[in-house]
Amino acid sequence: MRLRNKPWAREKIEQHPQYIVPSPENLKGQWHEAFAEKQPLHIEIGTGKGRFITEMAKAHPDINYIGIEIYESVIVAALDRLIEADLPNLKLLNVNATDLKNFFEKSDVDRVYLNFSDPWPKVRHEKRRLTYKDFLKLYEDILVDGGEIHFKTDNLGLFEYSLMSFSEYGLLLKFLSLDLHQSNYEGNIMTEYEEKFSNKGNRIYRCEVKYR
Repeated sequence: MRLRNKPWAREKIEQHPQYIVPSPENLKGQWHEAFAEKQPLHIEIGTGKGRFITEMAKAHPDINYIGIEIYESVIVAALDRLIEADLPNLKLLNVNATDLKNFFEKSDVDRVYLNFSDPWPKVRHEKRRLTYKDFLKLYEDILVDGGEIHFKTDNLGLFEYSLMSFSEYGLLLKFLSLDLHQSNYEGNIMTEYEEKFSNKGNRIYRCEVKYR
């Protein structure tokens, strides 16, 4: 994916510390202080333009959410959504997911969402996939005991790889759909990519897995 450079993005991010947390390492172990209410915390890794995480925060005011996005030129779109919605239970982080342990302690997070992650199809890039075993260990290190990963993609190869990775790691499968939009699953909130791919006729694959 080629990103359009937005040289003004950094300045805009810095102008809105109430929405994009400027020093998340300072809240490690005490994220409840960043929100109006102390309640469960769910994070989305690769939040993109923020449609999913914003709509989730609207639909579930009893849960706190954090959208994590590495690219400044992308997170500013999510920032615009949050400015408009002004939700007390949603924050954004402009950080790299590989550094999660710098910002979260064990049991800080109750659930991780992975939506339409880069499939990194080449074998030599396996370690970059967000469902690779090293990332699964990283999530385990910040999740509560029995925490969950909810995963969606339109890429069958990535989905099959991820199911194998989850199984080999010892995660428990709670939910599986090989065609989400043709299932009776309720409460699905689409991402921008999900709507785009679904409109093209692509199947959407989804699963929920749980740490033991």
